[in-house]
Amino acid sequence: MENLLSKYNRAKEVAKGSCRFVSFEIEDEVVEVTNVDDENDASGDSGVEEIAMVESEREDVNKLGELQNIRDKYRELDGKAEENLEFQPSTSSGVVSELLDGKMLESLSLNQRPDVSDLPYHKKLLIDSAEKRDPKLKRLSFDIKLLEEKRALFKQLTPAKKDEADKDEDMLRQPFRPLTEDDEETVANALSNSSRRKVLVTHENSNITITGEVLRCLRPGAWLNDEVINVYLELLKEREKKEPKKFLKCHFFNTFFYKKLISGKTGYDYKSVRRWTTQKKLGYSLLECDKIFVPVHKEIHWCLAVINKKEEKFQYLDSLGGIDKQVMRVLPKYFMDEVKDKNGEDIDVTSWQQEYVTDLPNQENGFDCGVFMIKYADFYSRDIGLCFKQEHMPYFRLRTAMEILKLRAD
Repeated sequence: MENLLSKYNRAKEVAKGSCRFVSFEIEDEVVEVTNVDDENDASGDSGVEEIAMVESEREDVNKLGELQNIRDKYRELDGKAEENLEFQPSTSSGVVSELLDGKMLESLSLNQRPDVSDLPYHKKLLIDSAEKRDPKLKRLSFDIKLLEEKRALFKQLTPAKKDEADKDEDMLRQPFRPLTEDDEETVANALSNSSRRKVLVTHENSNITITGEVLRCLRPGAWLNDEVINVYLELLKEREKKEPKKFLKCHFFNTFFYKKLISGKTGYDYKSVRRWTTQKKLGYSLLECDKIFVPVHKEIHWCLAVINKKEEKFQYLDSLGGIDKQVMRVLPKYFMDEVKDKNGEDIDVTSWQQEYVTDLPNQENGFDCGVFMIKYADFYSRDIGLCFKQEHMPYFRLRTAMEILKLRAD
């Protein structure tokens, strides 16, 4: 008796659990199907919004016809679902067989009723209770199959979407993609003694010429020079223009800007750099930028200052951990003067944070500061963390040389 009741209770819990699960799935799917049929309600569900976008963009008649066929199938399935609401299957011995024989619910027969005339009264009560549940289980089985078909149709309508985690991982891999053997050979030839007098490339927009002698600053142990830094920053800006959705909107000042800005008697001279950022030269104003990068040269050491409009910060990045109060005093004043001059607006930056960035890759030698500086700008313009280390510097030197030779930053 106890064993039989135990089996009955297990069957009861399984049936109740199945009902809850299917009820949730049915509700969820009905909402989705309704949204697919009603384009005006598409804004309520991001997946259906994508469906509406796909439909609006597909002008090919055959594809639209295919979508209509899928919709017709949806309506046909909806009709079957409505019919199933009134469907009353005959009683069966499915659950009874489990109670009597201990068989799994999935293996039960739904076609025959056992002879229960000789059974004790308590077993008859159990059978009656099970038979009342059996029609619901049969309807639920039908609904599950119906919903699986609807889900398959829904996937046909939904455009393929790359997982966000995969996108993030791909973005983190891009700055570290290895050079091909041909690339390495090209760089080696450009950095060799035989190429010292050769003009390797000329960047037309900035009118910067890179000879073999100039490029040799990217060899291990050498300090970066103005030409290599400036042409690389130009390439970063061109990269953003080619793929604006992939990179932040940024402006990259060259290595002479900050020296000019602080050349006045008071340590600040806006007039000397006022014409550097005209609409005619740039095609945009600095107020439109997410980040503005300012290389800072301290005699024998390169640092990077950032006017971070996106996060309302003035940032200073020094691979040796130094600080510069003059930078933090000059840049806010420059940005306010620039916006007033070019946009006619009075911008208040008194609430902006002034940050000496400490959570950043640190330099462990006396010659890689320039490489650290340009990679700070590279990674910040990608809007990813500074996820590199000193050990990556030899690779970054080769990669920077390759990108300059190709006149394209990746």
